[in-house]
Amino acid sequence: MEFIYEGLLSITPQQVIMYLVGLLLIYLAIKKEYEPALLLPMGFGAILVNLPLSGVINQTMPGIGEVNGIIEWLFNVGIEASEALPILLFIGIGAMIDFGPLLSQPIMFLFGAAAQFGIFFAICAAALMGFDLKDAASIGIIGAADGPTSILVSQVLGSRYVGPIAVAAYSYMALVPIVQPFAIRLVTTKKERLIRMPAKPSRPVTKTTRILFPIIVTFLVGLISPASVSLVGFLMFGNLLRECGVLGNLSETAQTSLANLITLLLGITISFSMRADAFVRFDTLLIMIIGLLAFVFDTIGGVVFAKVLNLFRKEKINPMIGAAGISAFPMSARVVQKMAMKEDPGNILIMQATGVNVSGQIASVIAGGLVISLVSAYL
Repeated sequence: MEFIYEGLLSITPQQVIMYLVGLLLIYLAIKKEYEPALLLPMGFGAILVNLPLSGVINQTMPGIGEVNGIIEWLFNVGIEASEALPILLFIGIGAMIDFGPLLSQPIMFLFGAAAQFGIFFAICAAALMGFDLKDAASIGIIGAADGPTSILVSQVLGSRYVGPIAVAAYSYMALVPIVQPFAIRLVTTKKERLIRMPAKPSRPVTKTTRILFPIIVTFLVGLISPASVSLVGFLMFGNLLRECGVLGNLSETAQTSLANLITLLLGITISFSMRADAFVRFDTLLIMIIGLLAFVFDTIGGVVFAKVLNLFRKEKINPMIGAAGISAFPMSARVVQKMAMKEDPGNILIMQATGVNVSGQIASVIAGGLVISLVSAYL
């Protein structure tokens, strides 16, 4: 009884706030089905690490002494020491991605690059708000719309805000169906949203091309952005498993068992950074606001780029596909298709939107590596 009494008296108002945050994430995961594989373990983990005497983080327990917590150990081994969990997840992501729509229309690479505008906008905004360069760069990567990349960059740069950055990145990924339609309508007209494009790619993609693509991309990224080669390399390795045609079982395992297990562990492990003393701060609110702006300006960047291209093309591009250039795969492509069908039920943009979406996956990881390289060189 004394043990329970001591635990209750140890609860702080900040920890109560984190319990509410955890419950909110669990609610969004179950009721709204927003990224449940990530938000549910993150939400439950947020409650665990903020229980005063739970033993999941390193602390002194009454009558027991020093306890090594499992969540803190997972964080130290899987994220802080090696960034293993976010990197390994990319094998599964790569195995899920079909680069065919992108390879059939190489121009889609440009949309993925344009949709990273929000990253650099957010870095500038964070710096103007008083964050130092390492923290500002880490916050800006929320605009990559890619949770593992956000975690990796903030960890490599030694940011003090790994937890808020991870929560913002995954929360806004889950809220893509809400955030993106608003941003798209903000910079497009109804006439532009009604533009039709060919439903099928104009050129076939050979198996040889599909196999060579991940190998060539790994070489190029290794030369251009060495800091991102681990992420891109594991992404491309997963895709090579998919496309080689002789490792079907491994490809299936990477897409299902491996991806699910790593996602589960990553979600509950990152909750170590959601301890009340590190999370309940005014800075966290600023990070959430900057992260939202990053997502909005990513979307606007891709859409506006498509509008600019249309000034020089006879065959017009539906500018909405530019919004799919963020890395939130495949949600963003689905959002674009849903909006297109709402405007015109016969308008099929999923092929083009998917091509742009997978290009955004590559571009966001490369952008993360470039940010690490530039900040490290500057400092």
